[in-house]
Amino acid sequence: MGSLQWVLLALAAFYAGIQNALAGGGTFITFPALLLAGLDPLGANMTSTVALFPGQITVAVTGRSMASGVGQLTLARLVLISLVGGALGALLLEVTPPSFFERLVPWLVLFATVVFFWGSFLHKSSEASATQRLSPRTLSACQMAIAIYGGYFGGGIGFLMLAALTVAGLNVRAAAATKNVLAMIMNAVAALVFAASGRVSWAFAGIICASALVGGLFGTWLLRRLPDKLLKGFVVLVGIVLTGWLFLRPSSS
Repeated sequence: MGSLQWVLLALAAFYAGIQNALAGGGTFITFPALLLAGLDPLGANMTSTVALFPGQITVAVTGRSMASGVGQLTLARLVLISLVGGALGALLLEVTPPSFFERLVPWLVLFATVVFFWGSFLHKSSEASATQRLSPRTLSACQMAIAIYGGYFGGGIGFLMLAALTVAGLNVRAAAATKNVLAMIMNAVAALVFAASGRVSWAFAGIICASALVGGLFGTWLLRRLPDKLLKGFVVLVGIVLTGWLFLRPSSS
């Protein structure tokens, strides 16, 4: 690639790091950027996952003080559910075609965006009553389903978790920080497997990793300081844009 293309890839990764910290969906930025750089879909997916993972660790650790459980469902239990579900999803990938879940991604992101918008802007109940609407057992089941999907395919898990956590009763700032911790756990196994696959472009992964790390730190800084309403609006806007792109993009299968 020429120098301009390297700069554009770095800028895309920087924004992906910010987006991952605030709303999720950074993969939907780096994945098409890597396709444009000349990688095949499988290589682009693996390179993107491995390259963004260190940034996910950094974002999760730096925002850990804002992360929490929901009611009786502790953060440790959510982490355990995410780990088990992510591993099950990775095993499921061995026996079913990725194209099956790939077709569901636009609908899942659309659903999550609508639920998040409803819970953030239309429903006016207090946090206490919101917690009662989604029991610990129901949230556990939702998180397990999201984790299995995350280990299998991964696209849009940030929006799905934000929707579930905010409807369960967390404010958007705490939900985003908790989502970052859980996403890191889900992607840990996949990143290790992909790194050993021989399909990762380490040159591209290096520039994406460095840029996304910086973007993620900036995103965490914004997460602590943006007004709640502005943060919610950003999440909804990203969800709308990603939903449109996912419906219009050609399938990789």
